[in-house]
Amino acid sequence: MAEVREAVEVTVPVTTAYNQWTQFEEFPKFMENVDSVQQIDDKRLKWIGSIGGKQVEWLAEIVEQRPDQGIAWRALDEKGVSGEVGFEPLGPDRTRLEVKMTWEPDGLLETLGAKFGADELGVKRDLDNFKRMIELTGAETGAWRGEVQEGDRVR
Repeated sequence: MAEVREAVEVTVPVTTAYNQWTQFEEFPKFMENVDSVQQIDDKRLKWIGSIGGKQVEWLAEIVEQRPDQGIAWRALDEKGVSGEVGFEPLGPDRTRLEVKMTWEPDGLLETLGAKFGADELGVKRDLDNFKRMIELTGAETGAWRGEVQEGDRVR
């Protein structure tokens, strides 16, 4: 199992950072290896990405989502990525995002990439891209303030 943990601080309020992160279909704007994300419903997402030059698709389910605090998801397919992102307010206009992702590397290229830090660099670059995007606009493009607990939408 491969795992990446990365964090970034952004100079926007926690609500702005969180609201923008809930716009899953806009992930390709700042995630280099994500071609598209389709939100199927409040809890399920279809991902299409490129890993090691191969196109991969997977479904993910949001298992926890608490506005301005965090989102956790799990892959419903073997080749998918599971993880969580937490949002910590550091003041009225500063937020720390911490991302943890896990997956099962497929093949030699992915295994070597995980061992030699390529995955950490990729996630760090994606977070830096998110930082530039949200700080440039200073506002979210939308928001979903629903709540999911233990895989069930509660609000």
